[in-house]
Amino acid sequence: MKKRMILAGICLLAATALTAQNKVKGTYGYLYCHMSDRGEFTAYAVSRDGMNYQDILNGDAIMDPEEHARIEGGQRDAFITRSWDGKGYVMVTTDMCVRKSHKWDNYGIDLLKSDDLIHWTSVTFDYRKGKQIFSNPEAESVYKNWSTINRVWAPQIFWDPNYVWENGEKGGYMIYYSMLNRPEEKYDRMYYSYADKTFTKLTQPRLLFDWGYATIDADINLLSDGLYHMLIKKEGGKPGIYTATSKQLTSGWGEPVEDDYVSFEGRKNCEGSSAFQLIGDKTWRVAYIQYSDNPKHYRICKADEHLRGFHDPVDIKGVSAPQHGSFMRLTKKEYKRLLKWDQEHRNKVTK
Repeated sequence: MKKRMILAGICLLAATALTAQNKVKGTYGYLYCHMSDRGEFTAYAVSRDGMNYQDILNGDAIMDPEEHARIEGGQRDAFITRSWDGKGYVMVTTDMCVRKSHKWDNYGIDLLKSDDLIHWTSVTFDYRKGKQIFSNPEAESVYKNWSTINRVWAPQIFWDPNYVWENGEKGGYMIYYSMLNRPEEKYDRMYYSYADKTFTKLTQPRLLFDWGYATIDADINLLSDGLYHMLIKKEGGKPGIYTATSKQLTSGWGEPVEDDYVSFEGRKNCEGSSAFQLIGDKTWRVAYIQYSDNPKHYRICKADEHLRGFHDPVDIKGVSAPQHGSFMRLTKKEYKRLLKWDQEHRNKVTK
């Protein structure tokens, strides 16, 4: 009996240690929240089946990027998910405007939150200002000189209920992204910070892993095997979109599986992967931008329930200018709200 109780306790601890996961809710449809390929702003499209979409607001900006991207006035790589309590929504974007700067450098990210998917508030973090912008400026810093930072790219969100703040409060949003500071490192590496429940505070970055070559555009999901699975673009070694796994969210990320990656696009360059499951389906869909084509193709392929065996890529349908983005399930109420907003917008335009 005593042995069984100890074993049960161990199993319980193992289960509770793997509770980090973004909240999934809704069985009516899907939201595709993405950077528009027509400009550096965030756009929406909705779908009932996860493959065939329709633009919201004609694919125009759902918010003013100049208002929310306070560094460069451009929003790229939008990632959206539900807030930790399921009562709202949070989003992160790369604060970057290549159209204005004419260079592939940027200096920070934007954290946004909403109660209705339509109205958003935000805070901007300009990393050039140094560790004073973070909630723990006294902590050891990953850089000696923040003013020389060159990139803060493609942030994403993962809710971690096990994170403990200095005041003892539990729960935080792990924000993971790539950074490059050319005077201090040779290539883009993956880092992570934690944002608080108000989505306004951010901790100093910590290195997530370093495989010895450039990596960007990570996408993390917790699978039924109890492991965290990461899709990530390798820009060093043999380029492509690969997968890696870990038992812990912020450590233990072994190098990617070399024989199972998005390889069927041949020599075409792909990035910005985003994995999601169709309602009632244990297998996965993996979306990504095939950016070396002209015009570009935004593709969705199939993968098995272990996020392996990528196959059958097709173009997304119904989106006028798809680019790097993310997917979230919707309830009927949310879906109808976005359609009503869209219709009101169309009526205003035609008057």
